[in-house]
Amino acid sequence: MSATVGVVLFPGTNCEQDVVWAIEHLGGEARICWHGDETIGGADAIVVPGGFAHGDYLRTGAIARFSPVMDAVRDFAASGGPVVGICNGFQVLTEAGMLPGALQKNAGMKFLCETVELRVETDTTALTNRAARGARLRVPINHFEGNYVCDAETLAKLQAEDRVVVRYADNPNGSLDDIAGVCNEGRNVVGLMPHPERASDALLGSADGVVLLESLLHAAGARADRSAA
Repeated sequence: MSATVGVVLFPGTNCEQDVVWAIEHLGGEARICWHGDETIGGADAIVVPGGFAHGDYLRTGAIARFSPVMDAVRDFAASGGPVVGICNGFQVLTEAGMLPGALQKNAGMKFLCETVELRVETDTTALTNRAARGARLRVPINHFEGNYVCDAETLAKLQAEDRVVVRYADNPNGSLDDIAGVCNEGRNVVGLMPHPERASDALLGSADGVVLLESLLHAAGARADRSAA
């Protein structure tokens, strides 16, 4: 069974077609989920992609969390469904309370658009179940507010529970503890600032993001199998 990945589209999102292409390039099916919809249309996984949801007015992700589709995304995640937020999608998931912490302006106050090296810290999440712990991946970043922060208690909990999913090898934005991505307690919701969909083919300069998207498709397939049983 081919897994179906729903890709959430807010006004201002601009990476949805990149995610759709990458998912379909890897053999999955992708479907756009409009932010005003109240369902995710039976998707087996959800990606909240990058961009500027609702123009990022007030604060990145602050308005998007109230879009009708987000209630369906929360319910899906609460039932164990795999959900991944990329860049602006990561910001949306923290604003929605689905992931801990927040993303603030980069150290140095500069917009960053470059390829960075990541280290996979755990292989037990919806985004890394096909990756090797300790693997190094070259994946692009493209953000102004990717500086991950949380309080000391939350950081200690993330570390103790193996919930830091990927770290920067050479921290480009000042993120606490070099964090590039984290997961929830159930390990089915993951947010990361780098863009794996932009590293999904050698023509893009790196195909290192493939293992992350294949992990998501694997999680989606497992979800589809459980639903069909």
